[in-house]
Formats: sequence, C-alpha cells, structure tokens
Amino acid sequence: MKIKVEGLSDTPLQLTAREPVSEFPALAKLDENGECRFLGPLHLDFTIAREFDHIRAHGHVETKVRFTCSRCLAEYDAGLSTEFTIFYSKTSRVPVEEEVALSEEDLVSVSYEGDTIDFTNEVEGQVLMEIPLKPFCSEGCKGLCSTCGMDLNTGECGCARSGSSFTFSALKDFTVKK
Repeated sequence: MKIKVEGLSDTPLQLTAREPVSEFPALAKLDENGECRFLGPLHLDFTIAREFDHIRAHGHVETKVRFTCSRCLAEYDAGLSTEFTIFYSKTSRVPVEEEVALSEEDLVSVSYEGDTIDFTNEVEGQVLMEIPLKPFCSEGCKGLCSTCGMDLNTGECGCARSGSSFTFSALKDFTVKK
C-alpha cells in the first residue's frame, strides 16, 4: 500500500485495503516454508494525517492464520490483529555526529524519500511481531505422550510416565565424592 504525500493535509485520510500476502515478501516466505498458513488477505485500515513536519499513520491489520501447535502438533486457526502508529519524516541529508536523546516519537518514526510512502515494510514488521514463536492451540494443551505419541488432549494413553524431564535423566544417579 502506497500513498502520495503531496495531497495530505491535517484532516485525517481514511484508507482501507485488502492486500494478498504475496505482496509482503517476509510473510510470503513464512507461508511458503510452512511455518504458518495465511488463510486470506491482510485487511488494512489506515488513518493518515500531516502533523507539523511529519506524517502520522495509525494502522490496523487483521488476518486469519493457521498454526501448528508446538505441543500436540494439531493445526488450528487463529485471528491475528495488530494496531500501530508510525511517524514518517522526510529524509534529511545532514549527518548527525553528536549523541542525541531519542524521544518516544523517534522510536516509532521512519524516513521516506520522494513523494510517496510505502507501508509494506511497516505492515510486514508489525504482523511478524504478532506471530508466536511457539504457537499453542490452547494454554492448557497437554501435548503428546513421550512414550507412545498419543495426543493427551483426547485422553490418557495408559503409558507409565514419570513427571520428570528426560533432559537431566542421565544425572539422576550421579553423586559427588569429597
């Protein structure tokens, strides 16, 4: 999604769009690698206004995603939604050689060149931050039995499982002699 800067005023401009995931390279790569499946386009809502020497863009992005649970390996669908505000400033060619304290506005600002602003990188980054590193189908997911592999969410398998982890099981009989 791109906008022309020239016609922007202090009156907020409302933009709504549906963009296919293929328009966002990092998201398309996640889908291609099977890390998650985007089940539809990204629904984008932006409010854009010129404020003093910068442009303020408040965005809202929604989509549906299919994940694989990290505990039980079941696939599940989840809604993904994010809101953000970014300030765009015209690129200045003057290099800054001294230390400068950053304000909160500086931490959410992006430079642009020319007469258009492309929201692709910012939308992509915001969606990537909402994707969980280890997705769970539910907080109470019991996972798979480490002995037989049965999904413990559907019932008990009857295997004799101890509550201990296998991570340090080789050290269970370890003793230190003085």
